Amino acid sequence: IAFGLDAATVDGNIRRVFSRLFNITAPARSKESEAAIWELAEENLPQGRAGDYNQALMDLGATICTPKAPDCGRCPVSAFCQAFACGMQEVRPVKPPRKATPHLTVTAGVIQRDGRVLLAQRPPEGLLGGLWEFPGGTLEPEDADLPACLRRELEEELGILAAVGDPIGVYRHAYTHFTITLHAFGCTLPGGQAPEPLEGQVVEWVPLTELADYPMGKVDRAIAKRLIKREE
Repeated sequence: IAFGLDAATVDGNIRRVFSRLFNITAPARSKESEAAIWELAEENLPQGRAGDYNQALMDLGATICTPKAPDCGRCPVSAFCQAFACGMQEVRPVKPPRKATPHLTVTAGVIQRDGRVLLAQRPPEGLLGGLWEFPGGTLEPEDADLPACLRRELEEELGILAAVGDPIGVYRHAYTHFTITLHAFGCTLPGGQAPEPLEGQVVEWVPLTELADYPMGKVDRAIAKRLIKREE
């Protein structure tokens, strides 16, 4: 616009206008949709009037051909809008399919000894970095069941062969990009085994009365509260 160049442009408003004018059925922002819109923007560019043309398209999208409830009755180009002609203006641009949110099944071991419970500190980097948790991990396809998953995780993370006991609750939580269902189990360590932080995290035997002093994520805090309440 500043230099009077004959150059096409595409922004969110122009994408919406062209998606409706030409009834583009490819999902918005897809390669197919973007290629079609840029081709239309360049084909319809009036020589010597690019600035006015591009600005008019942007204004049309901002004021009349709006994302919701477009005012087709006042639209100066509704007579040759293909989406309007077939009543599809409300569903153009086509929304891309929403990706399914991954869901993980997770186990955690509540390992108690002499009035204390075992906590592991997560590595400083990554999700919930530096927070304390009840050790465990994600169910894998090769695990026969939840207790088998927990035994494997405890052996891999802490070098212990735990006896998995009764369930201590099921906890569900949604993170930004995935959800989890966590199954907690009471565990014991036969033979006086000593857990070792094989994956770099610190482990501590913590009195139940001091659990509130350890920063945790929401799910582990819920388990801790349940243990404290059970002891009251």
